[in-house]
Amino acid sequence: MNKQIIKKAFVKSLPVMAGYIVLGIGFGILLQKAGYGVLWAFAMSAFIYAGAMQYVGVRLISGGASILTTAFTTFMVNARHLFYSISMIDRYKDAGKYKPYMIFALTDETYSLLCDGHAPAEGDPNQYRFFVSLFNQCYWVTGSVLGSLLGAVLPFSTAGIEFSMTALFIVSFTEQWMTSHDHIPALTGLLGTMICLVIFGSENFLIPAMILITIILTILRKREEKAL
Repeated sequence: MNKQIIKKAFVKSLPVMAGYIVLGIGFGILLQKAGYGVLWAFAMSAFIYAGAMQYVGVRLISGGASILTTAFTTFMVNARHLFYSISMIDRYKDAGKYKPYMIFALTDETYSLLCDGHAPAEGDPNQYRFFVSLFNQCYWVTGSVLGSLLGAVLPFSTAGIEFSMTALFIVSFTEQWMTSHDHIPALTGLLGTMICLVIFGSENFLIPAMILITIILTILRKREEKAL
C-alpha cells in the first residue's frame, strides 16, 4: 500500500469525520433507546451503512414493520443514489478489486469528496478513492458504537437528533459550493428540488426531483461535449 495515498485519503476525509462520528453517535443513541444494543449498532453500520436510512430503520424495526414496507421505504430513501452514482461510472469502471466496496460505500458525503475527480498524481487513484470511502465508513461505525455505549449508561433526550443528517448535507453542499467554480449543478439541484417540492409536496418530491435534475444535467453535459 502507498502510504502517501493513505495519508492524502485520510486528510481528504477529515471534514466528514467530525460529522459522521457525531451523527453516528446520534444513531447509536436512538437505536439503544429503541432496545437494540451495541452489536446491532455495529452490524447496521458495517453492513447496511446507509446514513439517513439507518435513522429511519430504527423506527421500522422498533415498530415491527413488514419486510415489504421496509424494502419499499429503503428504496424510496436511497433512490437518490441511483442518480448521482451515474456520474461515477467512468471513474469506477476500472477500479478492479476496489470496485465492489467503493460501490457499496458511496454515500452522499463520500460522493461529495470524490465527485470532482481529483486524485493524487502519484499512485493508484482507485486506491485513493477506496481509502477515502473506507475512512468515512470507519468514522460512521465508530460513532454508532460510541452512541450505543453512551446511550446505555447516560440519560439522553433524543428529540431533534434526526435533523443532524440534514445539517451534514448542508455542510457538504456548502463545501462543494466553496471549492467548485462551476455552480450550475448546485443551482440545478436547488431549483429542481424547489419546483418538485411545490408541485408534488413534501412527501413525494424526492424521486421526481432526482429525475428532473438528472435530465437537466445530462442535457447540459451533452451540450458541453458538443461545444468541445
